[in-house]
Amino acid sequence: MTEAAYRLPKIAASAGAMVFDRSGRLLVLKPSYKPKWTIPGGQIEADGESPWEACRRETLEECGLHVKRGRLVCVDFLRPRPDPHRPGGVRFLFHCGVLADEELSAIKLQAEEILEHRFVELEEAYSRLSGPLRRRVRAAAASKRCLYLEEGRRVGGVR
Repeated sequence: MTEAAYRLPKIAASAGAMVFDRSGRLLVLKPSYKPKWTIPGGQIEADGESPWEACRRETLEECGLHVKRGRLVCVDFLRPRPDPHRPGGVRFLFHCGVLADEELSAIKLQAEEILEHRFVELEEAYSRLSGPLRRRVRAAAASKRCLYLEEGRRVGGVR
């Protein structure tokens, strides 16, 4: 097979951070470019950036927080859709723990992309987040181990 005939698949990948305050509330962000709220995170750079590196970079870019530790809590596969805004791909979710009040006081939002932030109880977060992200966060918050999901749902036969 010639080099020109062989192509590696291109699958979009992103990483997100679950960041909590001392009261156990989740940090959610209101982006300027979509209707629902989200958590810190974004696309993994194609230059070889790892999911953890992307999680840390995006959290710093979007809200000025330096996350130093995290636990991978979920990997979610989303199938591509015909809609160009739904490319599918793999989503990594990290639980970045509870940050101290001093750390959280450093939140500085990325003006071009993030309109506001809030710390909300998980139930309120579920009503603000989009479907797949809501299912991902809900599943991860209720589990002590890393989960594999497809479209934000557990897959039979996968533990």
